[in-house]
Amino acid sequence: MLSKLLSPLCIIPFVLGAPAPSAVTLSTPGGNVTATILGPYSPVTTSSNFPLTSTASSATSSASASTSGASTTGVITIPLSSYSFTPYPTPTLNPRPPIYPATDPLNPPSVSSDPQVVPDFAPAWSAAYQKAKYLISDYTIEEKVNITTGVGWAKGLCIGNIPPNKNFPGLCLEDSPLAVRSVDYATAFPAGIHVASTWNRALMRARGLALGQEFKGKGVNIALGPMMNMGRIAQGGRNWEGFGADPFLTGESAYETILGLQNGGVQATAKHFINNEQEHFRTSESSNVDDRTQHEIYAHPFLRSVMAGVSSVMCSYNLINETYACNNDKMLNDILKREYGFQGFVQSDWQATRSTLSAVAGLDMTMPGDTTFDSGDSYFGGNLTDYVNDGYISMARLDDMATRIIAAWYFLHQDEAYPITNFNAFNSKDEVNNKHVNVQADHYKLVREIGASGTVLLKNENGALPLNKPRNLVLIGSDAGPGKFGPNEFPGQGGSDGILAMGWGSGTGDFPYLISPLEGIQERARQDGSSVFWDFDDWNTALAGNMAYGEAVALVFTNSDSGEGYITVNGNEGDRKNLTAWHNGDDLILAVAAQNNNTIVVVNSVGPLIIEPWIEHPNITAVIWAGIQGQEAGNAIADVLYGAYNPSGRLPYTIAKDVVDYPAQLITKGSGSDIVTIDYTEGLFVDYRHFDQANIMPRFEFGFGLSYTTFAYSDLCVTPIQSSDTDQEDLIIAWEYGKASPIAEGSSTALWLHEPAFRVTFEVTNTGPVSGTEIPQLYIHHPSSASEPPSVLKGFTNVEISPYDIKQVSITLSRYDLSIWDVIAQGWRKPDGQISLSIGASSRDFRLQGDIPI
Repeated sequence: MLSKLLSPLCIIPFVLGAPAPSAVTLSTPGGNVTATILGPYSPVTTSSNFPLTSTASSATSSASASTSGASTTGVITIPLSSYSFTPYPTPTLNPRPPIYPATDPLNPPSVSSDPQVVPDFAPAWSAAYQKAKYLISDYTIEEKVNITTGVGWAKGLCIGNIPPNKNFPGLCLEDSPLAVRSVDYATAFPAGIHVASTWNRALMRARGLALGQEFKGKGVNIALGPMMNMGRIAQGGRNWEGFGADPFLTGESAYETILGLQNGGVQATAKHFINNEQEHFRTSESSNVDDRTQHEIYAHPFLRSVMAGVSSVMCSYNLINETYACNNDKMLNDILKREYGFQGFVQSDWQATRSTLSAVAGLDMTMPGDTTFDSGDSYFGGNLTDYVNDGYISMARLDDMATRIIAAWYFLHQDEAYPITNFNAFNSKDEVNNKHVNVQADHYKLVREIGASGTVLLKNENGALPLNKPRNLVLIGSDAGPGKFGPNEFPGQGGSDGILAMGWGSGTGDFPYLISPLEGIQERARQDGSSVFWDFDDWNTALAGNMAYGEAVALVFTNSDSGEGYITVNGNEGDRKNLTAWHNGDDLILAVAAQNNNTIVVVNSVGPLIIEPWIEHPNITAVIWAGIQGQEAGNAIADVLYGAYNPSGRLPYTIAKDVVDYPAQLITKGSGSDIVTIDYTEGLFVDYRHFDQANIMPRFEFGFGLSYTTFAYSDLCVTPIQSSDTDQEDLIIAWEYGKASPIAEGSSTALWLHEPAFRVTFEVTNTGPVSGTEIPQLYIHHPSSASEPPSVLKGFTNVEISPYDIKQVSITLSRYDLSIWDVIAQGWRKPDGQISLSIGASSRDFRLQGDIPI
């Protein structure tokens, strides 16, 4: 029978695919584009004139907003119908070691500062699928449905739970991207934005591995991370959970994190798919994104996640081109499962499922199971059973859903003596289920190392840093000290009255302890015989100035916080209201600088700030951008201040001189209950790409960071690499002649696209008196025919060099790195004209230039 919970399937009809090619017309902000789409369902051919059904009038009205680019509209839907299904085939290309070796997720390729291995997870997925199909071969419809449906909010030990089923033990899903949430005896790691600031793949991988080990030790099957949204909005509340404002840096960070997590034994979740770029209206806004921008910017980190063998992808709350993300056939089926060849399962964000027919659009698992928290009903569950029995959803599709979920369990070998869940996420006082298993090991050492490595030195004049046994020093600002009532005084970390070491919301965890800068600095001061004074009152600027007067060093600490929208802190509804320092930071800094000519500013921030009020003050001799460093924050800051760690962090975003310089602004006003439309009119020009294109001078550019030493670059050489993929040689030749990659299963993750194609080598010399780590960055400059930004990051590495020593460095490029998305051919192609490159220390500090020899 029909479900009483039936809601319209919010998918754009023209993106429903077909087993055989079918020409359709895609409507994009740039106009109509004819393309051929493949997919698992019966063909649907349409155009922009297709008679769509909408939950609101087709006419749009303007919305009051904080900036232009927002309007209100309805939700595109299609009628209830029956849908046949044919599963996507699993990849069949033979492994080709050493470039393309068969890989098990528990044994990934070794981490490299210049990755040249493309792991082939297809054999491991194939074996897992065979086991999963055998396991469910005798399951009833109801038992298969149970695999896809969470038990409901707070009805299990974990934040999300799949119930046991015959000889399948069920699944525990648990937050967060930086810690095992809601447990004791677990580590609070630096946030994603901070590990991205290291630009160090080894540290990204190590953090992922340590997190994976802790999740497994707690009996978690599926870790709900990493997060890889793009930071399109500088004020975006959850930007700190992700890896910055560039798709390549974000993609590499996600790739290494996932390899590490799954090496540790836990299933990783790539989230939030896709365009969940602000907290305001996150469940009622449509991110309208053109096809090329979607592929080149926002989807790229998810492509890299699939290449890392990720087990799960979480669809987001928002709409994409007026279709809810968890109902979006184009994104889930055509791009993720067909084009990327994703073999794992798609789960919803919590309460993001919108229809039983979401299963047709590609959703495999609904979380937490009920339609809304504690509603007692579900879009899946009994309704999914009814839809299968009534022929609206095919049995083949239900089998595919259950198979994908159980295959991911086998893929990570979680059928082999995996720990049982040993905590209760909803009741810390439950002594029956809370076993207090200590999973921390010595991970605090890694936290401290990443904390220091991700710290960015923005300014250093007159040799102010590193500190050298100062006679005395004063610490000013609440961010220098501990929280008044401990590190976990605010629920969900929704607040800060001491050192800021993570944002707020579901992407957090409990601190086992939190080292403040006062503690870290006092430890060093004791060794040096220095005197330390402090004042944590942010508002008594007169007292702050008086205490700073006459001190050898005045350290001023300030911060800026943000988080998930279900928590509001000081009027900040997840997203930041502005880009001003919190806790009276600007006035506090100026008051101290007015009284002390060796004022050093330390900023703990979730993202960029406008620092124009004080950055050029002559008495401010140094600025340290300390990010959000996790439980060892104070020690990491002290390590950089005193030179125990020579800073090598680089900005993962641009720090502007004015908030209006950013290409996209936060939308804070809508119209009633209508869907708010947010048009991504900036297209490819996000963050530094926009600043370069518009010739806007930032305060500190993307990729910027100073060291206590200096580096020189020389001897650039670019050479082609012979392909190892003889099976697809015809596609390589076609690409060289400007033809796009074909439309096929796994077309965007194909070996011939991603294998090493060009080797870029050069030398870096440490021209200073101390050892240091340089972060060489490679930027591609496309010909004008490509209509690309002036510079696009496509490579980076890290190299540690002794004083006055020289090291040869290499960065490898693939054909994919040099390609643009062709919206007409629906594939990746080499643009017409000469492609050049620059090697440098930031997006605006180029030291070497060359051409790609194609």
